[in-house]
Amino acid sequence: VSIGAACNVCEVGPDMAAILRMNPDGSNRERVALGVRNTEGFDWQPDTGKLWFTENGRDNLGDDIPSDELNRLDKPGAHFGFPYCHQGDIPDPELGKGHPCSLYTPPAVLLGAHLAPLGMRFYEGTAMSALHDGVVIAEHGSWNRTHYAGYRVVGLPHVPAMGTGTVSASGQIVLLNFLTPDGQVTGRPADVQPLPDGSVLVSDDRQGILFRLTSEEQPSGKAP
Repeated sequence: VSIGAACNVCEVGPDMAAILRMNPDGSNRERVALGVRNTEGFDWQPDTGKLWFTENGRDNLGDDIPSDELNRLDKPGAHFGFPYCHQGDIPDPELGKGHPCSLYTPPAVLLGAHLAPLGMRFYEGTAMSALHDGVVIAEHGSWNRTHYAGYRVVGLPHVPAMGTGTVSASGQIVLLNFLTPDGQVTGRPADVQPLPDGSVLVSDDRQGILFRLTSEEQPSGKAP
């Protein structure tokens, strides 16, 4: 269960800005991940069983910082920095004093600032072979940026293994784009769900529509 922070940036209660785990009846509740400002999408990597999750960074530090994140939980109880450190290396100007970023778990992937990544799933299908064992992410889109960013569904063909540090989201594949060249927003992806046939469902909460993405492989093996 993910519980976000009730603020842009502030000190939070013990069960906020966290991912909790509990039995179906609510017993044996524990905090699995701490310092997570807001996550609405998480999934387990098929080959490792590791928990991965998106995180929305804080606002009002500028157009290009801090980056939103894709995080990997290597051990229960890890702290990912909020509200003291953002994107693994930016101390919060208000609350970061005395809380060096080195104390916290850095992100696995920097996705970009103000994209608002929400739903994410690992893609185990073969219909889009370029994404097999990669990650599909719904970017809900920015609201406080000079020029809009996000409003897409993207695929990350590769995610970093343990010990590789933080990487950027290079090599990503844009599967669906609701931002027109002249800056108009036509949709806002909220979640993604791969299906057994290899297609992917996408929910758009601006239009109130479910889309189904399919792919025909090109000779190069890359998803169109």
